[in-house]
Amino acid sequence: MRGFFKVVSFFRPLYDLTDKVVMLICKLLLIADIVITSMSVAGRYISWIPDPAWSEQMVLTFMVYMAVLSATLAIRKRAHIRMTSFDAYLPAGLVRFLDLVSDIAVFALGIIMLVYGIKVCQSPLARFGRYESIPTLSRFWMYLPIPIAGGSMAIFELEQIFLRLEEIFVPKEN
Repeated sequence: MRGFFKVVSFFRPLYDLTDKVVMLICKLLLIADIVITSMSVAGRYISWIPDPAWSEQMVLTFMVYMAVLSATLAIRKRAHIRMTSFDAYLPAGLVRFLDLVSDIAVFALGIIMLVYGIKVCQSPLARFGRYESIPTLSRFWMYLPIPIAGGSMAIFELEQIFLRLEEIFVPKEN
């Protein structure tokens, strides 16, 4: 059984790379949000700074991207909100098993988000719908965070499932 988990840990650099890429995307989106919001607010009071009509929709779209992508980062660090009030009263083995069941459920949600998010992105609404303030930009970009987040959730939850299985089946050596 240890050999299996050593093979699985071989993929840890791929998980680390995915984590870094998602974090970089979140940082860039935050910077873009700050710049666009600052320009929009300054443009209302300073005549020579433009106040673009598209600023609010872009800021909101970037915030949606950040929200779903940062949720996937929380999954990787096991920092997502969980109900742990009964964990102290339950046997440790049961808590590990329930954590595994929880991870499997979130993995399934990630797969559902990926599959149906791709379908929504391919729908006529996404392809032919347009932003109100940016008529040249497709609504595809508004729906794209759903499959991206679903794929990221599935990737990070797969790692968490293997880590939980390792906790259950491979005893720690002192």
